[in-house]
Amino acid sequence: MTSDRQANGSGPIARRMQLGAHLRRLRHAADITRDAAGWHIRGSESKISRMELGRVPLKERDVADLLTLYGVGDDDRASLLALAKQANAPGWWQQYGDIVPQRFLAYLGLEDAACQLRAYEIHSVPALLQTAEYARVVLRHRHVTAADAEIDRRLHLLHSRQEILRRPEPPQLWTVLDEAVLRRGFGGRDVMRAQILALIAATRLPYVRLQVVPFSHATPPTAGFAFTILRFTEPELADVVYLEQLTGAQYLDKPAEVEHYAITMDRSCLMAAPPDQTVPILQNVLEEYAAD
Repeated sequence: MTSDRQANGSGPIARRMQLGAHLRRLRHAADITRDAAGWHIRGSESKISRMELGRVPLKERDVADLLTLYGVGDDDRASLLALAKQANAPGWWQQYGDIVPQRFLAYLGLEDAACQLRAYEIHSVPALLQTAEYARVVLRHRHVTAADAEIDRRLHLLHSRQEILRRPEPPQLWTVLDEAVLRRGFGGRDVMRAQILALIAATRLPYVRLQVVPFSHATPPTAGFAFTILRFTEPELADVVYLEQLTGAQYLDKPAEVEHYAITMDRSCLMAAPPDQTVPILQNVLEEYAAD
């Protein structure tokens, strides 16, 4: 991991999004359309849109040409070009491009930059809270044809992701689990006992909030899918909702879409047992895994 990541977690994805937001404000201030800006850099309106959302790498030449078009002065120009250079630095996650798809590499960059992660999970314990033994079983279940060496690399990737919770200023992690996650015995009793104990330990961390939706709620708070809402320190960066699918992923950042998922997350929290009941629930499950 880079010293920059250890310092503040503000990696290249966050900087790319931050720069894109700056460019959008400058374009609006100059009263220039996306189409005109795209033509100026030998691109298209959609390219400008992707640049302003931080969805694509921003070439320094394109940024320089846009700053000239927008009439940006020397001092601001220098700082924004420096930001463009930083935004193009490779993130630590790029080394895993041979085992995970590009869509997930993008998520890793967002996760690394986030100051808050709110997630609803119905299948397994969230990756950031998984033990190594539990994670190995889950990975083997999901990648049945993978060689042992690949599984080991995926575990190393997971460990690198979990480093964000060991920062001096870790992100806030608020997770709601369906009770099925605790009952789905990945790896057998010993593995599940260790995982439940790890969850109990996680609840003692001031930056982790964990809730469980019990089976007594016949209607789940979502339509049966997991999602994550990511929030960033920089005020110009919009919240992002991440939805992973079997053959793709979605990143939602339009205010109306994000609000819909935020409301759904709030409903999940209300339907779940209160946070002060999480440890008793986990201890009951732990006793069941300990029973003969």
